[in-house]
Amino acid sequence: MNIQDIASQVRRDIVRMVHGAKSGHPGGSLGCTDLIVSLYFKHMELKTDAAGPVVFDMNGTGEDLFFLSNGHISPVLYSVLARRGYFPVAELATFRKINSRLQGHPATAEHLEGIRIASGSLGQGLSVSIGAALAKKLNGDNHLVYVLMGDGEQQEGQIWEAATFAPHHKVDNLIAFVDFNGQQIDGPTDKVMNNRDLGAKYEAFGWRVLHMDGNDYESLEAVLTAAKALTGQGQPIVIITKTEMGQGVDFMMHTHKWHGVAPNDEQLAKALEQLPETLGDY
Repeated sequence: MNIQDIASQVRRDIVRMVHGAKSGHPGGSLGCTDLIVSLYFKHMELKTDAAGPVVFDMNGTGEDLFFLSNGHISPVLYSVLARRGYFPVAELATFRKINSRLQGHPATAEHLEGIRIASGSLGQGLSVSIGAALAKKLNGDNHLVYVLMGDGEQQEGQIWEAATFAPHHKVDNLIAFVDFNGQQIDGPTDKVMNNRDLGAKYEAFGWRVLHMDGNDYESLEAVLTAAKALTGQGQPIVIITKTEMGQGVDFMMHTHKWHGVAPNDEQLAKALEQLPETLGDY
């Protein structure tokens, strides 16, 4: 099955999970689906057993790691992890329910396979990923660390402390993404607090900067391949990733209003009409 078909099913999972919980964050989850599916199903080297299923190791040695800094888009990560085989797909039905391992923001207390840090307190993921990347260097582990941040999250001061640290310490086994959808909970990012030219900022801090369209598979493939080839050259890499909030569901696109709103029954039905079922709903 190709990446596009997997992404369609993941998008179905997202809108159904948020609808079932009557809360959650569909907009950014839909926008980042293509990127996270591409990472987990094609570009990341994961641990598997002899029969092929993924094996989760909390320490993450001998495999690539992914950290979700903007943890409010947990629906997309949960769906991808389940569809990749980390835990049963049926567990997606428990999203945001009492005693569920699938909390609104990822948490480690629930011991959910695939989750290594609690996230959602914005600004922390880049620091954590730098630590993980340095640990890999100390352990002689040549695998890569990936981290996804939001563009609204770039307004956090801790991001820029970490952005200063990584080039100074030549953390060149790290690939960071900024989900550049131009939207945050209170409105367009350029109205709330303008990030201006994020690529120029990161470049000035000493990062290798790439740009890609996070909803175009040719762009994803080319830029992710190029980024991996640039690792090990003394600089961390950041990819400014243009996405559309709500991608795949027409009435959720081009607005910040679906940042954290659950669809009602009628809206769910309309969304599902636009998203082919390819792997079977949970």
